Amino acid sequence: MGGERVRRGRGTPARTVAYAACGAVLLAGCASMPDSGDLRGVESTPRKDTQVRVYAMPPSDDATPAQIVQGFLEALTSDDADYKTARQYLTPEASKYWRPEQSTTVLSDGPGARADREPREDSIALTYTLTGTKFATVDAQQAYAPASGQYSELVRLVKDDKSGQWRIDAVPQGVVMGKSDFQRNYTSFNKYYFASNVDVNGSSLPMAVADPVYVRRHVDPTTRMVRSLISGPTSWLDPVVRSSFPTGTQLRKGAGPLTPDDRGTLTVPLDDRASEIGTGRCEEMAAQLLFTLRGLSPAVEEVELRADGGQLCSLTQDGAETVATRGALNQPDHLYFLDREHKLVRIAAGSAGADPEAAPGALGQGEQGLRSVAVARDERMAAGVGLNGQELFVSALAQGATLGEPVLRSQGKTEQDRLTPPSWDAQGGLWVADRDPARPGLYLLPQGADQPLQVRTPGLEGRIRAVRVAADGVRIALVVEKGDERSLLVGRIERSGPDEAGSSERTTVTVVELRSATPELEQVTAMSWAGDSRLVVVGREHGGVEQMKYVEVDGSTPDVPPPAALTGVKALTAAGDENAPLVAYSVDGIVRLPSGAQWQKVTQGTAPVYPG
Repeated sequence: MGGERVRRGRGTPARTVAYAACGAVLLAGCASMPDSGDLRGVESTPRKDTQVRVYAMPPSDDATPAQIVQGFLEALTSDDADYKTARQYLTPEASKYWRPEQSTTVLSDGPGARADREPREDSIALTYTLTGTKFATVDAQQAYAPASGQYSELVRLVKDDKSGQWRIDAVPQGVVMGKSDFQRNYTSFNKYYFASNVDVNGSSLPMAVADPVYVRRHVDPTTRMVRSLISGPTSWLDPVVRSSFPTGTQLRKGAGPLTPDDRGTLTVPLDDRASEIGTGRCEEMAAQLLFTLRGLSPAVEEVELRADGGQLCSLTQDGAETVATRGALNQPDHLYFLDREHKLVRIAAGSAGADPEAAPGALGQGEQGLRSVAVARDERMAAGVGLNGQELFVSALAQGATLGEPVLRSQGKTEQDRLTPPSWDAQGGLWVADRDPARPGLYLLPQGADQPLQVRTPGLEGRIRAVRVAADGVRIALVVEKGDERSLLVGRIERSGPDEAGSSERTTVTVVELRSATPELEQVTAMSWAGDSRLVVVGREHGGVEQMKYVEVDGSTPDVPPPAALTGVKALTAAGDENAPLVAYSVDGIVRLPSGAQWQKVTQGTAPVYPG
């Protein structure tokens, strides 16, 4: 239309930016903004700085339509808890029906706005089109998802007959902002639920499963995370987890901001739905809260749950680990790999320069040369794929254990078209994929010894090149090859037993709702789980060079430094325990990356793996 354009820029009168550093607070000055014409398309906060606090400014009495649109967009990026200032740019009717919590749309750059025509003095209504390129979305459940395509939404303004002031009377639901403002405003936290159909090697403790969500960084994240946890898991994870909070439970009406006291104790007042629960269930609820609030500041050391005016139970961080387990709590005893003779060897986890010892059992004695291995999480069993990739062997990690016949064979014609490296789940099940183009498939061997069960993978397009099961046993990471691309996908593992009619004698296992964890990478060459909801990946972007990075299962990038650069990576492994060093197989052999250090050579060998 050639009309007036508005572009969010720095130094507008719509907001004040405060920088907190070295104990001083500096206020950014507010430059004047033109009331017509173009504004350069620069981000309001071009660099990610979590110390920046942004405070929205209300509209001035003589604000032009362009300034109203600009001010509203700027107010969406502020630290205003309930968007009270942003609502001042709306008519009362528009404010009544606007739901900012419904969604957050993240654009590659800040949103631009184009008027449908040039405003005139006698204008009483105008329409602007908000535009941009989608980068991601956060839904009403606070779940993140990568996005692409063009963003285009209408904003309508009207001029009040009495006051002569412009206000927005039609606005898209949710909020919209640029990527850098999103990174400054929001942060990712894991809330925790319990796997509903996973028995961890016969353990009586429930397995905690991380459910990552995004909350506003500076707007009472503790209370928001508690409310989000109580409300239940995100829809993607919901079918395979349970919560110990009774259905419909909420914080007690009128419960203000939740803040731990000077001893680190957080009191959580619940409504009457939780008043009749027993101690065991209450402690599971407290463990969910403690796992969820672990990374928040100020630190929460203990949770006290209350309902109907009385205490239900209390639990400390140490006590939570006796109530439930999670992947990051499992510290591996050993790092395993293959020596020059293709035998399974091991060293103490975290050690550097130690001489490897042969793993106990047949795989460590060289009865069968191996190309890849996996060790059960309790380090009692191991599995290995033979040198030609055709056969899968399983043996106990015990002196005198025998090898036996292969438990699975591939009919692939070449080594690259046969079995992937295997992976053990939390129940002692062994997973492996067959890359045979004529018979591709994903297989599960319960307890590593039973008849292979072909896993259903509806919607999967392409061949599986690598398999890694999460420590929680309900999520699986797959490198999938389709054409010239290799993508990292994360799926949900659903299990069902024999049906009521008895037509199904075996458990049915299905991997569903596969989603990309690295939408920007076109060639993923290696990956491993590196925490409760995090993976470490080696891959290359289109036209780019090989890189190693951390990614979250929802496709977002965590707010942590990437691993130090390492060339020629052929395999890598990480443990759920954050203190265990990252280990890789590269042109220099087996190397390790201790926290805060550079890569260090460990020894010669191939195919390094932590248990799992």
